[in-house]
Amino acid sequence: MIDEKPDSESVSALAPFRHGIFRAVWSASLVSNFGGLIQGVGAAWMMTTIATSSYQVALVQASTTLPIMLFALVAGAIADSFDRRKVMLVAQTFMLVVSVLLTVFTYYGLITPWTLLAFTFLIDSGTALNSPSWQASVGDIVPRNKVPAAVALNSMGFNLTRSVGPAIGGIIVAAAGAAAAFAANAVSYIGLIVVLARWKPDLPVSALPRESLGAAMGAGLRYVAMSPNIGKVLVRGLAFGFSAGAVLALLPLVARDVVKGDALTYGIMLGAFGIGAVGGALLSVRLRQLLSSETMVRSAFAGFALCAFNAAISTHAWQTSLGLLIGGACWVIALSHFNVTVQMATPRWVVGRVLSVYQTATFGGIALGSWVWGVVADAHGAETALIAAAITMLAGGAIGLLLPLPQQPILNLDPLNRFKEPHLALDLKPRSGPIAIMIEYVIRHEDEKDFLAIMSERGRIRRRDGARNWTLARDLENPTIWIEHYHTPTWLEYIRHNGRITHADAVIGERIRALHSGDEPPRVRRMIERPTTAGTALVMAKGPIEH
Repeated sequence: MIDEKPDSESVSALAPFRHGIFRAVWSASLVSNFGGLIQGVGAAWMMTTIATSSYQVALVQASTTLPIMLFALVAGAIADSFDRRKVMLVAQTFMLVVSVLLTVFTYYGLITPWTLLAFTFLIDSGTALNSPSWQASVGDIVPRNKVPAAVALNSMGFNLTRSVGPAIGGIIVAAAGAAAAFAANAVSYIGLIVVLARWKPDLPVSALPRESLGAAMGAGLRYVAMSPNIGKVLVRGLAFGFSAGAVLALLPLVARDVVKGDALTYGIMLGAFGIGAVGGALLSVRLRQLLSSETMVRSAFAGFALCAFNAAISTHAWQTSLGLLIGGACWVIALSHFNVTVQMATPRWVVGRVLSVYQTATFGGIALGSWVWGVVADAHGAETALIAAAITMLAGGAIGLLLPLPQQPILNLDPLNRFKEPHLALDLKPRSGPIAIMIEYVIRHEDEKDFLAIMSERGRIRRRDGARNWTLARDLENPTIWIEHYHTPTWLEYIRHNGRITHADAVIGERIRALHSGDEPPRVRRMIERPTTAGTALVMAKGPIEH
């Protein structure tokens, strides 16, 4: 079903700022991101002074993205299962503590390349925990039609800090050392912690018990596996992260060895990347109106390839910085578009997990690419690695010839909330099961082709939302009768499965019922399997039609 509200393309790029809590969290995040970028400059430049190889320098970038690849799915399940505000509070407090420890270790001269990587890994483990909860919370803070603009503003906020933060970080490192940069980052968390502590979101409370962490992760993976369009985004995000990550991973070496600069040069070049990213964020909403999804993404791949090639051949900081302006814009255009596509194709009950899988693919690609391009740079030089990465980016754009991104309409993915538990003759407990469901349809011969096509989509939705062993059978004696059959492991999972149906999913059910030619609505049989000495028995309960 198409949402009746104005679509995302007609919403102003600044519209989310009309919501007070979005403004507060966005502003506090701006300060926190500012501190994080100062810390990143300090860590990257410090590694160039204590590392024994280019490989270790590139690992700084890998250590910032590896936690997202490793922990994002767990963090996504936590985001969908717990109070997202509290999850963000825990993550921010953890990062504050680790940042203080990093400052102390650096001040007293206890840092080695591997302890620096360990602290960087821990800080970004906190980011991995925080990110799915914050991104999923965007849909709780602003209306769905403003989500694309809110995602773009979040990207813009981060890159506003990127435009000046690295340069200031370079000044701090040059003037006072890396310990001062790490201390600035520790202080930056305080404002966001205060805002989150005071925020009291009014969210619906589920009447169902919380899923176990393992079950929640499995449900998220199942949803992604049964959503082909999301799968395309994952492949493109992985390809983009793997190739584009080379520029940020090798930029310290470019600043030191290619353009013969210092920490301030590195900060200025990162600032140029950030300025470009701000421009990309401001343009992204407008570009979504003018260009198809695939055209936007291919252009971003091509633009970033140009940025990488320019960084490889340039010996002047100003020329490299001009290329980084283009690279920053393409970075935000691609990643924000991937993020929006995932959010707009995912209902609220699973959005944190699906976003986490997307982040695992994209940032896993960045982590893997940082390692691969670092090895190449160690053996053949940063220039060769960047040229190879540029060629890989062009190949990544060409993937769209096989896996083009769809231009999707805005769907109403709010829960349907039409299902009511049927009256049962048996006293079932939530953990009772397995439950078998059979739905009987009467379909005219001339409608069979349409029915089978719609039921194929119905089966995908059933399996995506937790049904097992879904099948469609035809009566041999009365061929007009068709039986839809599936299982859930428990009665609770059956209720949970029906609670996941959205307004968009209901369109499929309405089309199926329009083809049903029986005098009565399609008959539903709900049964619980019971083991006997001879095998398995089914105890039947009847009830109203499902949606």
